[in-house]
Amino acid sequence: MELRHLRGFLAVAEELHFARAAERLHIEQSPLSRTIKELESEFGTQLFDRGPRGTRLTWPGEVLATDVRRIFLAVEQARRNVQAAVAGYRRTLRIAISDGVLPQRLSALLARCREEEPEMEIRLYEVSLSQQLRGLREDSFDVGFARSKEVGEGLAATAVWQTPLTVAMPARHPLLARKQIPLKEAMRYPLVLFDPKTHTGLSEQIEHLLQQVHAPVTVAERVSSHEVMLSLIAAGYGLGLACKAQMALCQSSEIVTRPLAGEPPLLTSYLLYANHSPNEHLRRFIARVTESDFELGIEPSSR
Repeated sequence: MELRHLRGFLAVAEELHFARAAERLHIEQSPLSRTIKELESEFGTQLFDRGPRGTRLTWPGEVLATDVRRIFLAVEQARRNVQAAVAGYRRTLRIAISDGVLPQRLSALLARCREEEPEMEIRLYEVSLSQQLRGLREDSFDVGFARSKEVGEGLAATAVWQTPLTVAMPARHPLLARKQIPLKEAMRYPLVLFDPKTHTGLSEQIEHLLQQVHAPVTVAERVSSHEVMLSLIAAGYGLGLACKAQMALCQSSEIVTRPLAGEPPLLTSYLLYANHSPNEHLRRFIARVTESDFELGIEPSSR
């Protein structure tokens, strides 16, 4: 079994179509089919079901796909490690980011890391929460930031940053007559919310807040990016619940934000890492994040 076999398998596993996979690999379909047959012969099992409704992975195929992705991630990291060594870096810190964690607080932290440890290369990976948790357990990442504290066994979650939740609405909306918006009043209108699949922890925090109001919720759309949320709000699909610091980056004249009435609810960001003893440079990074002037700081708004 060679990397070319695994590369061909992964292309078919992701495309679930031999012709498209062959086109993606810039090869003919027949050698790709032979590659898959060679793999199936080596493993002694069928990796794909080829039926009239198309191609799908068998259970052994799904297991192999997970491992192959891990293999190629390790190969890519090995390549980047060598490049970093050539560039003069002595160590690498791999940081996973999920749930729309804000850049403002993170940028200040990374700038400090570069100043204090210029010989350390920092790599950022934007992934889903499930990918981050799996990567932390499998040592694909060293540390991560997310909006969820439900990380399961073997991982630690420390609350580090908080930001107020605000209401985003179209520039012409009846609620703009109010300086502050009661959440129950905002819930009278359709809401544009983040998709739990892409913003798991953020969605959990907002859903928990909505449940406390004991009022019906109408969800106009669930989105996977802040940009799409803003587009739908500007088009009048509904109101958005978003963090103040993120909305401060929005320069659209078609969207206006208002604070929630009363003491504003705070969205919390968490630092995630494995429970086992960290190495020295990871320990220093965790200390920077959790020391008093960073921990539970309110993320600043951009001006």
